[in-house]
Amino acid sequence: MQQAQLRAPVPASTLPRLLARIAGATPMPPPQAPAARLGEWLDWPRAVALSRALDGPAAVDDDAGSDVDADTCAHVREELVQSITAERGWPAADAGSDAAAAAVLRHCQSLQRAMQAATGRLRGQLRDRLARQSPLQARLAAVDAVLEGVLSPREHALLAPVPALLAAHCERLQRSDGATAQADGWYRPFREDARQVLLAELDLRFQPVDALVAALRPSSVDA
Repeated sequence: MQQAQLRAPVPASTLPRLLARIAGATPMPPPQAPAARLGEWLDWPRAVALSRALDGPAAVDDDAGSDVDADTCAHVREELVQSITAERGWPAADAGSDAAAAAVLRHCQSLQRAMQAATGRLRGQLRDRLARQSPLQARLAAVDAVLEGVLSPREHALLAPVPALLAAHCERLQRSDGATAQADGWYRPFREDARQVLLAELDLRFQPVDALVAALRPSSVDA
């Protein structure tokens, strides 16, 4: 019997790969499968809640709610993209290293708060709409609510250091410029790195939103 072909290793996702590059580190593969890691994060009350959401009867919510749709989500996402790519809020190219790093830290933290608030709001509104569609979609909304409670604190803890990493990257590039006498040459590569990192974080934060939008499409849950 021919041996089963081994699966190719899964490459690091975009955000960890970018962060590893700007920090000069090697991205490490996840030590466990996502399902195994999720099992470690579930305490027994949340495990019970998830079991009930998966197995219990799902009633359709007849209450009127938000009519948020794919176009609404796309509009919100585009506004966030414009905030990330705009020049406003970033330090000037001739700013001193301390002032530039402090400005980067403040601006990235502000962008993170905006991303977190927008995606959280959309996710809740999409769940409300999903719960009014069918019993299966109502069950999916209930499961997503439990998973958000489990994963959001982990997500916050893992993404919170990103602004500080970008501020440190800014300082390193400025020091390198000073050593090579390339005045202001740090600014353009830094802005491109920061843009890529923050857009990758936006993609990561929008994954649950995109999944709920897909679940609202006809025949996405009910066959």
